[in-house]
Amino acid sequence: MNDPSARRVRFSGLGSLPGVDFRAAVAMTFDKVPDLPYLPELPARGPWAGMVGRGLGLLVGLDVELLAGEWRLGVPGIDHRRSRATWRDDVDRLEELAQGYAGAFKVSVAGPWTLAAATGVAHTGRVLADPGARRDLAGSLAEGVGELLADLHRRLPDLELVLQVDEPALPAVLGGGIPTPGGFFRLPAVEAWEVAAGLAALTAEPARRGLDVSTLVHCCAPGLPIDLMRGRGNEGAGFDGVSLDLEVVTTEQYEQVAQAVEVGAEVWLGCLPTHRSLSLTADEVRGRVLRFLDTLGVTEALAGHLVLTPACGLAGFTAAEVSHAFALLATVSRQVSEELDGNG
Repeated sequence: MNDPSARRVRFSGLGSLPGVDFRAAVAMTFDKVPDLPYLPELPARGPWAGMVGRGLGLLVGLDVELLAGEWRLGVPGIDHRRSRATWRDDVDRLEELAQGYAGAFKVSVAGPWTLAAATGVAHTGRVLADPGARRDLAGSLAEGVGELLADLHRRLPDLELVLQVDEPALPAVLGGGIPTPGGFFRLPAVEAWEVAAGLAALTAEPARRGLDVSTLVHCCAPGLPIDLMRGRGNEGAGFDGVSLDLEVVTTEQYEQVAQAVEVGAEVWLGCLPTHRSLSLTADEVRGRVLRFLDTLGVTEALAGHLVLTPACGLAGFTAAEVSHAFALLATVSRQVSEELDGNG
């Protein structure tokens, strides 16, 4: 591969940002993440704007309400209406700010299994414990995501849409690790085929509305089954890429990532830790990335398919710290690109 641009490593963010000024947050992603700007979440705006409440705001034909701090399927409540209204306002503001932009643009949504694990329902306590409710939720979410993607394409046809599906609870769903509402017991594990089917509803053509939308699944918890996420048809969820926290990647996952890369998968690597202060230097982060590439052993195949990110969202940091994090990732992505080009 002789074209340096084809080996270029990009960088981006994953979801949440601090503050309540959505216009400023979107403008920051266009300014600080020019290759892969994105539609951020601002959970400081309220429960309807966090990952779960925002995800539930996309449901079509299902209503939810927020009772005593828990989202529950049922009659519509004011926070659900706020979530839906926030989506509408955010897309309106994006349309204003993205005029003249052509290129990749990422939008993230909470996945059906994380929503099912966090949302209550009558009789069974959690949507996750009710096969019919979790099937309805997955179908409703897929319909809502399809409507969102179609709306974005209609308003801003020059966007190359990337859909990020956030599933931090997925390993616990598969492993039977989600607690009951009382916290004393654990809900039964959901079988892999059903998990894949629920996610595949988001990667299939009806959700994409016939658009050329790239999809990736993000999970910062250990144990994401990458083979299941990448498989297609009856064998998996059909994602084009995976987003992982570098600190929790296991030996088994290295092998699965390597196999996925060899068939063209993108890897979004959470190389900047977010569970503590963003204190690592560019040299330290660069070293972490290069060690990952060395262990992976498929550097040539990964060239052009690697995106560097923070490990998770950045809502817990200040705007100045977020700006510093993006500047650091810009430096590291450039340095790693040069390494790949020099080794080509």
